[in-house]
Amino acid sequence: MSVPVAPGRRILLGHTPSLLRRRVGFTSSLRAHGDIVRLFLGPLETYFLTSPELVNQVLVTQGTSFSKGIIFDRFRPFMGNGLVMSEGVFHLRQRRLMQPAFHGARLDAYADTMVRAATELTGTWRAGEVRRLDADLQRLAITVVGETLFATELGRQAVAEARRSIPVVLKAGMVRALSPRFLEHVPVVPANRRFDRAVERLRRVVHEVIAGWRVTGEDHGDLLSMLMLARDPGTGEGMTDEQVYDEVITLLTAGSETSAVALTWLFHELARHPEVERRARAEVDEVLGGRAATFADVAKLGYLRRVVSEVLRMYPIWILMRRALRDIELGGVRLPAGTEVMFSPFALHFDPRFHEDPERFDPDRWLPERAARLPKGAYVPFGAGGRQCLGQAFAHTEITLVAATVLAGWELFPVPGVPVRLTVTSAAYPDRMPMTVLPRRAA
Repeated sequence: MSVPVAPGRRILLGHTPSLLRRRVGFTSSLRAHGDIVRLFLGPLETYFLTSPELVNQVLVTQGTSFSKGIIFDRFRPFMGNGLVMSEGVFHLRQRRLMQPAFHGARLDAYADTMVRAATELTGTWRAGEVRRLDADLQRLAITVVGETLFATELGRQAVAEARRSIPVVLKAGMVRALSPRFLEHVPVVPANRRFDRAVERLRRVVHEVIAGWRVTGEDHGDLLSMLMLARDPGTGEGMTDEQVYDEVITLLTAGSETSAVALTWLFHELARHPEVERRARAEVDEVLGGRAATFADVAKLGYLRRVVSEVLRMYPIWILMRRALRDIELGGVRLPAGTEVMFSPFALHFDPRFHEDPERFDPDRWLPERAARLPKGAYVPFGAGGRQCLGQAFAHTEITLVAATVLAGWELFPVPGVPVRLTVTSAAYPDRMPMTVLPRRAA
């Protein structure tokens, strides 16, 4: 079966200029050329999937036939062999060791941190002031995951450095990931310099925290202690300092990006849709009754959770990649071992073949009877299969509780005349999100 080549290929650079310049528009346009389309990252040939069925095969039904793709290779100098990057038997071992950190009892404890951080943030707001909401919520998300990771004073220094460096790594890293390999270490490329400096700062401070923990060996009740004390039930072996570092960086990165982006867009969409905001706020008032939110409230906030699901549909990860571990057939196309496969959750989530009126913000599309009609692979904000994000429940809990805490006490309004633009790197960031904040009694 012949696979078409996407339009716009350039000599040496392939489709990289189109990917970096047009981003969402380019990847969404590929569905017009078929279920599988050939793309070139520089000279590297890849196969882009536009069909949910094929994406589900890669992630779930044939997931063991694929490993992480080249985008993840480019992040490996930063994230090492953490859970997002590791493969095979080692990945399964690490996943088993870390799963207890995300069970319900632990989420209950994390919920207190999430609500406290949201309350502290809104405590710095003043009636009528304009806040950079995107910056506020990014700091909040890094604070939440950082405080669940580190309970010591030295750990708080690591959280401060994470607030500074994680955003740099995420944005500059995607430019590196999609660029031809010969540009990866060219120091005159500004994104490379920013990426390398941020990685070095984080590596230094996180290793200092790990070394400090080794001195006392004390269980502080935080995630770092859990990582340091975890033992393989088969061998009794724990993690090396380098592996702990890799997992800490993975948690800091993956644990902050999704929540920060989703929360920022959530308040943007509520401001644009007054009836949705009214319903969400009424539910929060009814469930909380003026008290602080708790983990038990998440299950009761059904409409707000649908709002969160809709935000995750409209503002997901842009691109993911996988690499075939063996010769495999996909959609009638024979792919040899080593073939790079790409797909875009963003393009899938806006595909009108599967999502009715996809540009419309509609939380009720996630009512059970409507959501059940979606084909597998059409909604993948956290991936799927054996590599589905381990922190999915953590993120849903955080977004819901932070949103409920803010809605209970504040109203947020767009700044007139200031447009909000979508900037897609690894995820769908707002270019900036200024909003005027008012306590509800003043509003």
